[in-house]
Formats: sequence, structure tokens, C-alpha cells
Amino acid sequence: MKDKIVQQVVDKYATRSAVGYIKYGTTLEDNTKDNYLQHLQEELMDATLYIQKLIDMNREITKLVKDHPNDAELGALIRRLVS
Repeated sequence: MKDKIVQQVVDKYATRSAVGYIKYGTTLEDNTKDNYLQHLQEELMDATLYIQKLIDMNREITKLVKDHPNDAELGALIRRLVS
């Protein structure tokens, strides 16, 4: 595959599928019992929380970069933020 990013995502789907089969003992294709709309809603709700966290982190990192031009000091502050 030419696009490494696409291949990374394809590989992640394959891994996720294998983990799901081990965990649930079925494939998504064969599963007829779950409420997929509810699962999708819950996953999207989680996604909005992750987005908000990343927005907040980005805002804080941007502020740190503007407020601390000293690379060593900036690096220490960013490491503390993301650890």
C-alpha cells in the first residue's frame, strides 16, 4: 500500500477485530444481538470528551509556548502537562 497512514489504520482495524472476536466470541457480521445505535451514541459521546480534552491540552500548550520562550523551561512544563 502506498499510503502508510492508511495502512496503519487498516492494521488497527484488523487488530481490533481480532481482539473483539476473542472478547465476544463472534464477529460483527455474525452478531445480531447488540443495539448498534446505542453503541454508536455511547462511542460518539466518549469521542466528544476526548476532543474536549485535546482542545484543552492544545490551548494550554499554545499558552505555554507563548509565555515561556526558554526551551528548557518550556519542555519541562509541557512534559508535566502530558505525563
